[in-house]
Amino acid sequence: MAELELKPVGTRILTDKDNIVDMIEKYAKEDIGPDDVVSVAESVVAITQGRVARPEDFKVCFLAKILCRFVPQKGSLSSVYGMQSLMDAEGKWRVLFAMIIGMFAKIVGKNGVFYELAGSHAALVDDVTGTMPPFDKCLVYGPLEANRVAEEIKRRLGCYGAAVADVNDLKRALVVGASTGLDPKKLAHILIDNPFGNASQRTPIVIIKNYAAVERRTENLLSME
Repeated sequence: MAELELKPVGTRILTDKDNIVDMIEKYAKEDIGPDDVVSVAESVVAITQGRVARPEDFKVCFLAKILCRFVPQKGSLSSVYGMQSLMDAEGKWRVLFAMIIGMFAKIVGKNGVFYELAGSHAALVDDVTGTMPPFDKCLVYGPLEANRVAEEIKRRLGCYGAAVADVNDLKRALVVGASTGLDPKKLAHILIDNPFGNASQRTPIVIIKNYAAVERRTENLLSME
């Protein structure tokens, strides 16, 4: 009986000279079956799209220096460069508005409002040291058109589905793009233990083996109840 299995796939260091779909085909094609879901780390997708910047490239404004102090130290936006990158991507007045509303929301016990209002980049930026070498000296923005990337992976590899995921070692997982028919929340739960290796492991691809088979079996069991 088929069971879910998470299979990390190693690659060389990927850069903006690479196409992420080509690289998945090169390194993982032989391990991918029609019932599998292919997931790839969002930071690596972003790197192959050239969405990186060095800290010295930013002109840090006074507002960024102030607002970054209100972000917990483990967050990428707690650095002036991370916060400035968010302001450059989403607009500094939007970020200020989101921070003010987020603070009031926290007072009444509602968390995460800042990230909801500040734009998609807020949750996806990786600060310096937040990604794999040699890009650990850079900030990495979130990927563009993650759903389209997932659809292209599915089409090219002939798998059941594909996803672009942002997962860390703090038990936080977010699927930022997925092919049609997949449940992002369910995939995030499967990937919550962070099977990706974005550092020395160089395993930015994880195949969720037998995903469709397990889904069919679950549906059959539910229909029999």
